[in-house]
Amino acid sequence: MKIRDKELLRERIWDIIDCQELSKFPKSVRGRIPNFKGAFKAAQMLKNTYEWMNSKIIFSSPDSAQMKVREYALMDGKTLIMASPKLKRGYLLIRPENASGHEKEASTIKGAFRFGESIKEFPEVDLVVEGSVAVDFRGGRLGKGGGYGDKEISHLFNTGSISESTPIVTTVHEVQIMDEIPLEVHDEKINMIVTPERVIRI
Repeated sequence: MKIRDKELLRERIWDIIDCQELSKFPKSVRGRIPNFKGAFKAAQMLKNTYEWMNSKIIFSSPDSAQMKVREYALMDGKTLIMASPKLKRGYLLIRPENASGHEKEASTIKGAFRFGESIKEFPEVDLVVEGSVAVDFRGGRLGKGGGYGDKEISHLFNTGSISESTPIVTTVHEVQIMDEIPLEVHDEKINMIVTPERVIRI
């Protein structure tokens, strides 16, 4: 598939979300990982899965749509690893005891730098959560075009922090699920989709 196909698919999703006013903030999601209405409900759905309950260390992208996921991780006493935006400042590790009473703030980008610490060596990660523009039922995932999600997942594989059996999750709105995502060699797949309505294991 040509990269252009991905660009058209992104535009299609962004148009749907904007036209149906499904974005929480900002009003337009164009050029972004959608911060969709229902993101909190999707986080709650994920929180109730056995994959979540069996995890002690969770990795998350820094996207706004996954902010409640990060807050829940810290509230549940889990260690959180978060990528910095565009990976410009690497990765941050936030220990739940360091963010106790400030979980909501620590789940933001600014708060993660306040309560977290930079890391280069990674522990074993039990659950990965990424933001997405679109996904499909084969595990295809489409980001906003910078390739950062793929780099994050690839880095976790390369450091031995995750394996093929590690849950790699995305939380999305139902309208972000497509029939097929055009994939390239460097694209990393997910194996679990969580929406405000359901949990889909691939």
